[in-house]
Amino acid sequence: MRSRSTFSAIVLVVCFCAPAAAQNAAFKRTPDGKPDLTGLWQTMGTAYWNIQDHSAEKGIPAGQGIVEGNDIPYRPDALAKKQANLENRATADPESKCDVPGIPRAMYMQLPFQIFQTPEMVTMLFEYVHAVRYIYTNGSKHPDGHIDWWMGDSRAHWEGDTLVIDVVDFNEDTWFDRAGNYHSDALHVVERLTPDGPDHITYEATIEDPKTFTRPWKISTVLYRRKEPNARLLEYECYGFDFEKYYPYPDISKGSK
Repeated sequence: MRSRSTFSAIVLVVCFCAPAAAQNAAFKRTPDGKPDLTGLWQTMGTAYWNIQDHSAEKGIPAGQGIVEGNDIPYRPDALAKKQANLENRATADPESKCDVPGIPRAMYMQLPFQIFQTPEMVTMLFEYVHAVRYIYTNGSKHPDGHIDWWMGDSRAHWEGDTLVIDVVDFNEDTWFDRAGNYHSDALHVVERLTPDGPDHITYEATIEDPKTFTRPWKISTVLYRRKEPNARLLEYECYGFDFEKYYPYPDISKGSK
């Protein structure tokens, strides 16, 4: 009887585990064996309005946050500024001025973005204000010295099936959401994109900014593949957006060695 019970237990484990394994295996890979992230992606949820748990307000749906532990460890002086941002968000939020959303905010805006992938670079095109992000996977390092970027400078490597992106060189002119959560130019973000089956990517980001926060903190959400037959990026124009202000970028693709 013990032998039969043991055999039954093994069969059950195989039955429950096999579908999950098959699902992960179904995620396409590039010729060099890396997960193929190419496609049109979008988040669900309400992090766009507030990355923490929040109740419904006029024009804002209730939502569950994406902050680990739901706590953002502001320094006392920084918390006062966050509260002021919240009170003046209608005009103070950089989004209201059509500014590029920055990282990580661009990743959970309420509009899709498209990923293109080569062995040397992952490129993200965002529908919101035509923002573009270049993520170098060619082994190059961040440029020397601090450069003022809206989207930061992104250098990445693979850890197994996870794309790990190190992002620095931000300006201080973007927020994390419409609730006034913000950062300084000392922001450092480490993102992790892990495929979870063919149509989902787990997105995690660790936030570090000693000018604003007392310790690093983390957010986590899911990116969903847009699968409609005619899904594509559409035109999004924002009044007052100045393309030349944000895209006079020099060629820094090789970075520092």
